Parts: sequence; C-alpha cells; structure tokens
Amino acid sequence: MPRTAPPTAAPTAGPAAQPAAAPAARGGPGRERRDDIDLLRVVCTAAVVLVHASAEFLDAGHRTTGVLGDSAGRFAVPAFFAMAGWAALVGSPVRGDAQLLTRLGRILRPMTVWTAVYLLWQYLSGRQPPHEGLRDAAHALFGSVEPAFHLWYLYTYVPLLLLLGVAVLVLGRRAAPRRSLLLLAAFAVAPAFAGDARTLTGLPLPSWDWSVSLYSLAYAVAGAALLAARRRGPRGLWLAGTAAALVALTVYQLTVRHPAAYGSVAVAAPTFALLGAVSGVRVPERARALLGRLSDASFGTYLVHLLFVTVLVGPVAEAVPHGIAAPVALAVTAVAAAVLSFAVSVLWGRLGMRKWLG
Repeated sequence: MPRTAPPTAAPTAGPAAQPAAAPAARGGPGRERRDDIDLLRVVCTAAVVLVHASAEFLDAGHRTTGVLGDSAGRFAVPAFFAMAGWAALVGSPVRGDAQLLTRLGRILRPMTVWTAVYLLWQYLSGRQPPHEGLRDAAHALFGSVEPAFHLWYLYTYVPLLLLLGVAVLVLGRRAAPRRSLLLLAAFAVAPAFAGDARTLTGLPLPSWDWSVSLYSLAYAVAGAALLAARRRGPRGLWLAGTAAALVALTVYQLTVRHPAAYGSVAVAAPTFALLGAVSGVRVPERARALLGRLSDASFGTYLVHLLFVTVLVGPVAEAVPHGIAAPVALAVTAVAAAVLSFAVSVLWGRLGMRKWLG
C-alpha cells in the first residue's frame, strides 16, 4: 500500500484529499446552491481517486504513468482547502460556538468509523497482525496511520476549520466561543506536550499531526477571495492557463521533484487557474440534481475510495506490462474505482447513513 504523510513536500500518494472532506456547497439560510462549488467538489474528489490510483502504478514501477496521473490530479487537495475557506469565511460562516463544534463532529464521526474500517480490513486481509492494528488504533488519535493514510488530510482540515471558525466568531464580535477557543488552544500546545511526554517517559509516543500548515491556510484565504469574486477575463483563457499549468507541473515532476509540494508554485498555478476557470459556471438545469447528489456524496467517496483502489487498481498495476498499456490501465481502473466509490456513497446516503459514513 502506498505511503503518505502530511506534506511539506506532498506525499507520493497525495490525497486528498480527499480529500476530499469538502465544504458544503450550499450556503446559509436563503443562499442559493452554487453549481460551481458542486462541480469542483465532484471533479476534485475524482482527482483524489486518480492520484491514489497513480500511486499504485508508481509502486509497481510504472514511473511515467504514475507521474502523469499524479500531475493530472495534484490540484485536488489545495482546491479542497480553497473551498473550505470559501465555506467558512463566505458561503456559510458559523454563527456560534455550538454550530462550529457540530460541524467538526460531522467530520470526526465518519473519520473515526472509517479509521476502524481500514484497520479491520488490514487485519482480515492478512496485511497486518492484531498487535499492529491495536498500535495503529492508538496512534490514530495523534495522526493518520498507514492503513488509512489518505485521512492525513482531515488531520489538517479539522484544525483549519476550527481556526477559521473561531476567527469568524471573534472578529464578528458574536458570543465568545469559549469551548472552541479551549479546543484550539489544546491543538496549539499538543505538539510540544507530546514531545515533552516522549522525553519524560521514554515511551515511543507518536508525533502530533493535528495541525494547520501555512500553505493550507493560504489556499483557504486566497481561495475564499477568488471563489467569492466575480471572474475576470474569458473562461477560455482560464482553461488554457489551467492546461498550460498542468503541463508545466508534469514536466516539473518528471524532471525536478516528485512529488511536488502542495505549497509550491508548480501546484498552486494549476489550482488557482482551475478555480478561476470553474468559478461562476452554470450547470444545465437537467444535470443539477445528479450533480448535487454526487457533490453530497463526495466526502463519503473520499473516505471509501481507498478500498476500491487497493482491490482494483493495485493488482492491475502489478500485472500490466510497460508501454501504452499502463496509462490505459490506469485510466480504466481509476474510473472504475471512482464510479464504484461514488455509487456506494450515494447508496448509503439514501439509506440515511451519511452521519456515520460520510
């Protein structure tokens, strides 16, 4: 299984992202649902699946194919941070302490459930002995673990939402968010506390990975501004810029550095170009219902997709020969994994299980 960690330089598998714990596309009371945010959530969730499928091909020795696929989807994580910023600061800012904590709970519940699912999957599939599963379960309180490595994104996303929410409440001079401020303070001192505990006890305690990186905060604030503003210039020019930036990112990853850091110019350029290209787009009326269902299912898709990537993509990546067959196999298996992931997420949404499964 490919490894990833919260990157200063982005991991081989990247996420997601997916993250894909995207913010709600619908704003507060009286706000219209935005087609462009729905479309971005679906596109970015599919891109997360592509990045993780590409990691399987990289691990199997198909470097060029893996880098091409990774480059095509590397914008997804920064774009999700941008959408998180838009939702928290513009689309649907919190109005009180309780609402902010409720939003965090909507992420943490399915995050906990799926961490347990992936640990159980590792055990049942014979990939991990029971004692290692128990160790990972304990370490998951501190940061993402190997069986559910793609959840690293949520260990940044949760404190990011907490920080932005507290800022909105404090600057908006609403009721003092006492509980949220205490939680934010706990997140702030936890890394140093964990390090001190390691020194004092001599125990191999894991590092504390619930933290906000500067690049994620920058994407959130800049993305909020871009998505809230009226698009300047023709959409075709933004699309051309997106295509050119993706080509440049691919060349960069093939010749300079792979994986490219999410905070690098090479990743920021296609991310903001794509946001500008999609911002304000209107989807035909007949397609909005389907797009809305897929958008609502995107968080669940992000959570479950690694199972399908492991089962479907991994064996194909190991078996397919080098040459043109590899990129074709990547495209086919990535699409299959994405379709199945969206389908099961839509299904459990209809069954009323989204509270626990995302």
